[in-house]
Amino acid sequence: MANGIMEQVIPYTDLTISALLFAVVVLIAGFIIAKILVSMFQRGIQKTKLPELIIEFLARFLSVLLYVIVILAFLKSLGFDVDSFIVGLSAVIGLVLGFGMQDTLTNLAAGVWIAAGRPIDMGETVIVNGQTGKVKAVGIMATELLTPDNQFITIPNKLVWGNPIVNMTRLPTRRVSVDVGISYSSDLEKAIKVALELMKGHPNVLGNPEPAVITTELAGSSVNLQLRAWTNTGDFWAVKNDLTGGIFEAYRREGVEIPFQQLDIHIKEAVKMEKQ
Repeated sequence: MANGIMEQVIPYTDLTISALLFAVVVLIAGFIIAKILVSMFQRGIQKTKLPELIIEFLARFLSVLLYVIVILAFLKSLGFDVDSFIVGLSAVIGLVLGFGMQDTLTNLAAGVWIAAGRPIDMGETVIVNGQTGKVKAVGIMATELLTPDNQFITIPNKLVWGNPIVNMTRLPTRRVSVDVGISYSSDLEKAIKVALELMKGHPNVLGNPEPAVITTELAGSSVNLQLRAWTNTGDFWAVKNDLTGGIFEAYRREGVEIPFQQLDIHIKEAVKMEKQ
């Protein structure tokens, strides 16, 4: 009785219930096996000590490839002519490319170049196409960034590879620059000395290269200085914050004036002589 039910043809199709169940099993088992193979591939390739970015890219590429194979096997088990389907799909792809929509292949090629050239890597903070964030992954089609305020940004790979990339954390050290203005009546030498003492006294400011203070501009209402101190990349923002607040407190304590922006207006009174 059970065999009879399983061999019944589903209405409006040529499929039997047993064939449909077999196809579903193939699909589910295929996805499970694909995930296992990708996981095994990742664990195995990590032993080669390849960069994490390349491992992630290769794993995603393998995952997509296996899923395509599983879907084709599923269609084959349903009785579809997979060979004709592949030929038809190739024709569609050719037609799409013929209409000038090459973005998919362009993004794929750009992803390969990014993974191979490694201008960015997992966990690095970068500026790409005007967007700033930490690199989460480089996929087959897009690069994923996470901004400091926890926004998830997806950028097509062609825009990553085709634009300047600012890598903010690749090198071990960075220079912190803090701009400050003092009044023209203040003692310039004293202001420079106070700033140098502040930087040299900070525990995370490196001694080599030595901290420096330069005069950047004689502005309308202030003499503008710039504090320059080198620190480890991981300490950059903490040092910048400390020096920005520290120079304000140090100048106020030492009597070095940081002026408000001023605008002097001279009004000449025009005396009009009226004829009597």
